[in-house]
Amino acid sequence: MTDEELELRLKNAVEHTAPDDLDAILARCGTGKGNVIDMKETAKKRKHWTKGLVAACLAALLIVGGGGGLFYQQAYAVASVISLDVNPSIELTVNKSEKVLSCKGLNEEGITVLADMGGGADLKGAKLDVAVNAIVGALVRNGYLDNLDSAILISVEDSDADRGARLQQELVASVDGVLQTAENSASVLSQSVAADKALDSRAQQNNISTGKAYLVDQIVAMNGALDFNALAALSVEELRDLIQIGAPDMPIGQDAALEAVLDYAGLGRDQVPYYDVDPELDEPTPYYDVELVIDGREQDYGVHAFTGEVLQGVKTPSVMNPGPALPQADTPALTEAEAAAIALADAGVAGDTPALSKQDWDDGALHWDVEFRDETSEYDYEIDAATGAILSSQKEALPMAATQAPASGGDIGEDAALAAALDHAGLTQDQVSRLKCQKDFDDGRTEYEVEFKSGGYEYEYTIDAATGAILDHERDFDD
Repeated sequence: MTDEELELRLKNAVEHTAPDDLDAILARCGTGKGNVIDMKETAKKRKHWTKGLVAACLAALLIVGGGGGLFYQQAYAVASVISLDVNPSIELTVNKSEKVLSCKGLNEEGITVLADMGGGADLKGAKLDVAVNAIVGALVRNGYLDNLDSAILISVEDSDADRGARLQQELVASVDGVLQTAENSASVLSQSVAADKALDSRAQQNNISTGKAYLVDQIVAMNGALDFNALAALSVEELRDLIQIGAPDMPIGQDAALEAVLDYAGLGRDQVPYYDVDPELDEPTPYYDVELVIDGREQDYGVHAFTGEVLQGVKTPSVMNPGPALPQADTPALTEAEAAAIALADAGVAGDTPALSKQDWDDGALHWDVEFRDETSEYDYEIDAATGAILSSQKEALPMAATQAPASGGDIGEDAALAAALDHAGLTQDQVSRLKCQKDFDDGRTEYEVEFKSGGYEYEYTIDAATGAILDHERDFDD
């Protein structure tokens, strides 16, 4: 009997005994890499097994069945576990050929993101990079990466350290490419995660990935008074900001910030057709920016991130002039690209600078919110969607971009600057070549210029010497 005939016969047998669990059984058997099962002992015990265990045994026998067994072992054995976290948590398992074995949402938001992909089933068999790109595209469409401070975390768990490091680097590059194509400037964070049963258990209890649980563990290590379960409910953006500011306290969270504003304004959720909550934990006064649309009018509030105190905003909606109802999906005269071009030109910033634009309503009128950055400043424009008129503009210096150095005169040093660049790129020092790190002074600010090569790419980073913040970064093919 040929290997192909054996595979077909065995597959038919398994399907008739356990038709709904073939893939899971094969995947579990694949984890016992290199095991040899005694066929005589197996035959003696066979009559005592349930149908599900018979199926598992038949699949396991493939391991000693020659070429066909090797095929199944390689095809269904889990080699790597990849997780993507924003607030949705999504987990993929892949084999050695980097083909997706499974894809699932770990929380309600993750399940929603995967809804138009068969709950993740449509990605089974796809190449890992293709599946990840599809998921990131869905995250962008669902508004989870819709501002400059948004962050997505890529975590890789793989017993083969070299393969895991390579996957981490490739996925970072792939996701960054998708975001740039979508003219999105969200941060891409990455990490390698070691297998840890206790961490897996805590992750499952909180419906998050092991990768996000690993990030939460880092914060708990910084401040042992913080609760793991409460931190697990925060977004990756909030967790990232907490790490940056040293995790001084437990943030109230986006839902609590919204409730604080509704209570302050005397409103119920059913009275607010649209709202948006954006964490700004890394500001001098950490806060949540809460935006409500009421009767066609936009109202902005600021809520202290740690105390829940409403810092600014209209006390009650009664002081607002009633506005017209929100228009119904009218097509704006001005396209997204045209709005971005108007804002960039007014700011005197290069026209090819990535800009993040979204439609919004103010006083019953549709406009474009356009955000972008250059080397020293962050810009925020409101452009009338009908006329192209600039309704408002704001320019803020990036951290430590003032004309004079900070009074502290701090300097993180070359080693820390290099570490910050490598961490952002998802690389370790032994994975790169031609390292260069030198101090520079630009626009009144001390910086480190970091350059290195890896995997056919050349990386260039500008690191703030006082704070360690990444001011600019580029990745190009190494000619």
